Amino acid sequence: LDVNNAFLNGNLEETIYMVQPPGFEAEDKTLVCKLNKALYGLKQAPRQWFDKLKLTLTQFGFQASKCDPSLFWYKHQTHTIFILVYVDDIIITGNSSSLIHQITNQLDSIFSLKQLGSLDYFLGIEVKYLPDKSLVLTQSKYIRDLLYKTNMAEAHGAPSPMFSNCKLSRSGNDFFHDPTLFRSIVGALQYATLTRPEISFTVNKVCQFMANPLDSHWVAVKRILKYLKGTLSYGLHMQPADVDDPISLTAFCDADWASDIDDRRSTSGSAIFFGPNLISWWSRK
Repeated sequence: LDVNNAFLNGNLEETIYMVQPPGFEAEDKTLVCKLNKALYGLKQAPRQWFDKLKLTLTQFGFQASKCDPSLFWYKHQTHTIFILVYVDDIIITGNSSSLIHQITNQLDSIFSLKQLGSLDYFLGIEVKYLPDKSLVLTQSKYIRDLLYKTNMAEAHGAPSPMFSNCKLSRSGNDFFHDPTLFRSIVGALQYATLTRPEISFTVNKVCQFMANPLDSHWVAVKRILKYLKGTLSYGLHMQPADVDDPISLTAFCDADWASDIDDRRSTSGSAIFFGPNLISWWSRK
């Protein structure tokens, strides 16, 4: 769902005046306009819009998630509905199509909505539906744009995101010529880990050299990009659990021993599964 002119729905808590808009000036040029509603360009407009939407959803019976303030859930008997909000873009899902339709109509009666159909792209993440009712979340377009940005669209793919014997260090004087580019690309790679958990360790490693990147660190970044080039179709596979098996929460964790050659600190990692699906993972020093 997309909300038309979302920020105009916000209620102002302060008294705000604005100059007369061009073409609508009154004869008295000293007069100003008093805003009755939020307007695009106001610094508080996004917050006021979210507060208005949150109040509306709360009145419908939704509750805000404790772990994510932009996620709302509603439960009625055996039916559960989830709503995820990103500014004026809304994802709604649940196990009752009739209840989803009812809530959508209620929202449309208050805000002007544009229904965009089934979710297929959201914040750089592509959603593919498989015949067995499972989903695959990928970021192939996002990664492809990243490859073009680094002039690596024609690069050959690599079999792994890092050489197994690679030992990166802060020591050296071969400073990379464009530290801003390094930070930008590494930051973009961090976002790519949303659907590519297998690069989490390597991305975490190159993140440790943001302050003073060396040429060797940039080579490691290019290795990650080459790996992504050869695995554009890879992503997260989300599948429904077997109805005969209870849904379990399973966690795996591991750590090395003093692997960092600069400070001898260890690196640990974890992967958490909800049923058959990977839902959380991290790698950190």
